[in-house]
Order: sequence, then C-alpha cells, then structure tokens
Amino acid sequence: MFGILITDRGPLYAFSGLLDGRATVEGFVPPIFDYSLPDGYFRRRETEIAAQVARRKAGLPVSEDPAKMSADLQDWLFSQYKVLNARGESLSIKEIFALRGLVPPGGTGDCAGPKLLNHAYLNGMKPLAMGEFWYGDSPMKEVREQGRFYPSCMGKCGPLLSWMLQGLDVAPNPLDSGFSNDAEPEVIYEDGSLIVVNKPAGMLAVPGRVAAPSLLGWLRERYGDSVETCHRLDMDTSGLMVFARDLGTKAAMEAQFAGRDVVKRYRARLVAGTGPFRHAARGTIALPLALDYYDRPRQYVDYENGKLAVTEYEIAEVLPNGEIDVIFTPRTGRTHQLRVHSAHVKGLGRPIKGDRLYGDATEGRLFLHAFYLEFTHPETGERLVFSKQG
Repeated sequence: MFGILITDRGPLYAFSGLLDGRATVEGFVPPIFDYSLPDGYFRRRETEIAAQVARRKAGLPVSEDPAKMSADLQDWLFSQYKVLNARGESLSIKEIFALRGLVPPGGTGDCAGPKLLNHAYLNGMKPLAMGEFWYGDSPMKEVREQGRFYPSCMGKCGPLLSWMLQGLDVAPNPLDSGFSNDAEPEVIYEDGSLIVVNKPAGMLAVPGRVAAPSLLGWLRERYGDSVETCHRLDMDTSGLMVFARDLGTKAAMEAQFAGRDVVKRYRARLVAGTGPFRHAARGTIALPLALDYYDRPRQYVDYENGKLAVTEYEIAEVLPNGEIDVIFTPRTGRTHQLRVHSAHVKGLGRPIKGDRLYGDATEGRLFLHAFYLEFTHPETGERLVFSKQG
C-alpha cells in the first residue's frame, strides 16, 4: 500500500512495510522506527532467536527459550515506536494499545498512514487529507486492485490512527455511517408462521454495532416481540428476507437453510474494469473464505483455514459503459461471499458497484439485491416462491 497526505505545506508520500527491502527511500517519509538496520539490535536479536530455534529442532539444549525471546523482542520493538498526535502528545505504540487493553499485532506502525501523520507532526505540518491506495498485482488472499484507495485496517491501524488523529477535525468514518436510505421495508407476504419482507439497502437486518434501526426491530414493533430472524443480509444489501413468528418456525426454517433447501438468487452490478472481461457467461466460483482478524469485518481467501464458499453465476447483461449485471446463486452462506467472489482476482475480478469494503464507496449504495427466495412452508409443506426486483 502507498499513501499520500496533503498538508498545509504540500504533499507527503509513504509506503507500507519495506520497499525493495528498504525502510528508507528517497522521496518518501522515513519510518517511525527503522528495525531493518542489519547491525541494529532487532536484527541481531532475530539472529540469536533463529540460532536457538535451530538448536531446539536439532535436539540440542538451548540457553534461552526462543518463544520468550521472540515475545520479549516484539515487546521491546513496540516500545521504540513513539508517535505524536495533533495535540502534541507522545506515546509509544505499546502504550497506545494498552489504553484499550490490547497488545499491538506484528507490523503495527509500519503502514503508510501512521508514517505520514507522524512525519507531518514532527515537522509542524497541518494534515488536511489522507488516503492509501494499492499498487501492483493483487495478492492471493486479500481483495486489492491497482490504483484503488482502501481504508486503513481496523486491527493494526484502527487503534493507532484513532489516537494519532486526536486534536484534528476529522470527518465521520463512512464505514460507520453506512448508506443513507429513507425507503421503508415492504412486507410482501405474511401468515401465522412467517413474514417475507423486502429490506431496503442501508438498513440493518438485526441490531448491530452501528446505532441504527434494524429490520427485526421494525417488525417487532408491528408484529410483536415473538418475531425471530432465520437468516441475514448485509446492511448494504437489499432484498428478500424471511422471518419466523415463533421459535418452532425459526428452528424449522434454520434447518432448511442449513440443509441448503432454500434457494436464493441475487442480482449484482459489477464495476467496469480496466481490461476485457474474460470469464464465461456462466460458471461456478469456489473459494475458501476466512475472517481477516486484523481487518474486521473483511473476509479473505484462506486455502489453509478458510471455509469453502461456492457461488454459481450467470452474466445477465453487459452495459454500454462496461458495467456488468450478474445473477448469483449462492450454494453456501459465508459472510460477504458474493462480495469477495465478485472482487477477488480468483473470482470475477471486479467489485460490486458501491462496495465500501472491497471496492469503491463513491457510488452510494451497494448494487446487490436478493431478488429471489424459495423455500418450503414449515406448516403446510407448500413450496413458496417469491421474487422482487430491486
């Protein structure tokens, strides 16, 4: 990742981690702390740890426990990273994370954002605007597209930048505010057991960390507190959801979802790419997904520990502006499955339009709509089919 910070005295540039194996490169701001010096304490201690690990693997006695050596070195390292905030206060990364009862993950402080802010503060510059973008080929795990700006990760940079930005007038985080939509939910079917609702984009399905109304709350106000959820849709996704009116129906519907007896179809609009779209008109995407622990709620492709996610797709239309309408039929129900399968280089390679996590948030709403829902009524045994275009 590369970053740019606009200040009252001009732009600053930075990169995350090392560039061609170097921490200091002309034209970019220096690191907060350069641990990469060959003759520095960190590298010398790394060599000593490696020697102890090698001895242990060979069955030889060790003078120090390499695991403790490694933990102590990491603790020492984060005490060396000292940063400023806009109030002129200075703390180490270790101290900043300790304020939240946390231990900083490896690599904290080496991203472009903290480097840029710290350099600006040290040199009396006022930060005005900052962004980080990806350059180069996409990694095999994360969703990254060259030239696209991405928000800082929540695990490493979240606590650090929150402290470093104190004292600045900062715009609200768009990932917390969500897409604003005045549309009301639409009940399209109800009986004594079930309610089928068309959820608008930007509305939570159930109460969450964002202080905003939820569809479950909306239904309970109208039908009573016995209404229960059977499945979820992302806040940004619109479309059909089924709710149970009692716990017995909830259990029966959840069993159908778990047994893959429920058919769901989504319509998505993918952004126009920089090159030709080379995928077949229909096919299947199968990628194992896992939670990115240090960048929640994002998911990434993990061939070792991920859970397999399977999606069938069919190209519905290629628009004159290069955008593509796709029909998705998910065969599994992983978090962000369709969004990752759309954007990842091993999927369709193009984010869904308006995707704030895996694409570009400038389009407003997320162009993903659950338009088709089919299941068996738990009471009557009748196969019910609902369709609602977004």
